[in-house]
Amino acid sequence: MDERAAGASVAEDATPFGFYGAMSASERRTFWGCAAGWALDGMDFMIYPLVIGTLISLWHISSSQAGLAATATLLASALGGWLAGYLCDRIGRVATLRLTILWFSACSLLCAFAQSFEQLLVARTLLGIGFGGEWAAGSILMGEMVRAEYRGRAVGSVQSGWAVGWGLAVLLQAVLFSTLPPETAWRWMFAVGALPALLVLYLRRYVEEPPLARESRRKQIAAGDRPAITEIFSGPYLRTTLLASLMMVGAQGSYYAMSTWVPRYLTAERGLSAVGSTSYLATLIVGSFLGYLTGAWLADILGRRRLFATFTVGAVVTLVVYMQAPLPAGAIWMLGFPLGFFSTGYFSGIGPFLTELYPTRLRGSGQGFCYNFGRGIGALFPALVGALATLTSLGNAITLFALTAYGLFFTLSFAFPETRGKQLDADG
Repeated sequence: MDERAAGASVAEDATPFGFYGAMSASERRTFWGCAAGWALDGMDFMIYPLVIGTLISLWHISSSQAGLAATATLLASALGGWLAGYLCDRIGRVATLRLTILWFSACSLLCAFAQSFEQLLVARTLLGIGFGGEWAAGSILMGEMVRAEYRGRAVGSVQSGWAVGWGLAVLLQAVLFSTLPPETAWRWMFAVGALPALLVLYLRRYVEEPPLARESRRKQIAAGDRPAITEIFSGPYLRTTLLASLMMVGAQGSYYAMSTWVPRYLTAERGLSAVGSTSYLATLIVGSFLGYLTGAWLADILGRRRLFATFTVGAVVTLVVYMQAPLPAGAIWMLGFPLGFFSTGYFSGIGPFLTELYPTRLRGSGQGFCYNFGRGIGALFPALVGALATLTSLGNAITLFALTAYGLFFTLSFAFPETRGKQLDADG
């Protein structure tokens, strides 16, 4: 009996981390490799929102310009995610994962040497290509390596690595901005963002291609029928691709409208310093981490659609109170926990949900495009928030665009059948 068969013989465990005991050694190595990749991806992305205030002061740029760099990163991630998804179907999940990590690590290092906002904008745009591609490769890889009963918990737990990366970025900010002048500290933050390249050494040695994906590509080559990059827009896949892409716009736009600008909101409208806001962001991040893990468990217990609906309603209520209610500092600090919890927990169901929408031969292209199309259009939200903030308060701007996106996500989540427990196979 091989490792996967041994794992499959373990009775289903409904506890949040029961999936881990059912995994084989190779599956566990894949789990930690994907989780680390997503954590470091998150760290690299979240460095920029944390230094926005510093760059505005040093380079005398407007909030709209500062938001443009975040938007450009996300727009590029849409292209990167689609291309990486296609590469997953052509050259393999693991090879694509390694390539994307090397790409965004190198681009983070380029950011550290930027001499102007224009140079930083180019470097962040290039970083976005690898940033978008890493999620596509890692999520598909994990989704195909684990049993259907545990897919929500396993992929969702990998997604929690984003909160870990966010926490690392905040910790990095607290240390560097406490020990170095701002004009130097922000460069070192981007330089440290190049360290994820070391993860490739682990991936090369310990992480294997899922047997499901290997068999699918073998059949394609034997039949001379390799998928085209545009196949997800044809036949029975067109409706799925269009609706899932719009649904991801809602999921991504709401998150980025909030997360990109909350650090600036705390300093500009709540009067905190960059270092003083650390504990507020820490509460948000702890809530986010636990939201990911809870969402991962509920994705298997409640199903994908009920998870999306529950967490969206919770996020809307918490965001409105956080941004609009005249609360004292202590209350804002405490509200960071539920805000982080609800605004990220539904992401734990997105990876397995998209994995279950497409056949194996198109899973990379479909999942990579839909998720990152959402990023690309959702990328407009940070720039729009920055522009609207010149006419009203930053809190009002964040609230308006986040609520619009949440409404879209909530509505379209009911356009699909429940996919929990769907079995995957090499033929689709």
